[in-house]
Amino acid sequence: MPNEDPYAHLATIIKICNTVKIAGVPEDAVRLSLFSFSLAGEAKRWLHSFKGNNLKTWEEVVEKFLKKYFPESKTAEGKASISKFHQFPDESLSEALERFRSLLWKM
Repeated sequence: MPNEDPYAHLATIIKICNTVKIAGVPEDAVRLSLFSFSLAGEAKRWLHSFKGNNLKTWEEVVEKFLKKYFPESKTAEGKASISKFHQFPDESLSEALERFRSLLWKM
């Protein structure tokens, strides 16, 4: 969905996959195997559009997933927001820090 955060999705699937340990099976293999189960609708169709075994590493999946669902334009917007960041006059330092961290998380 457009309002979903692809970085949060990846963090969640990694946490889930880290609970699965199979002797002799690398964690990236577990992530690659389970990733499609974390997707639905258009995102699942997108993943299945890669014929055969085109995505061989977890890094490739992450790179293509973020390129598709967090395009360069969003990255540029995020960088601009971070570079323009300032503390509001009526905002406490901890509130400003929390807001800044949320901007970083979106990157």
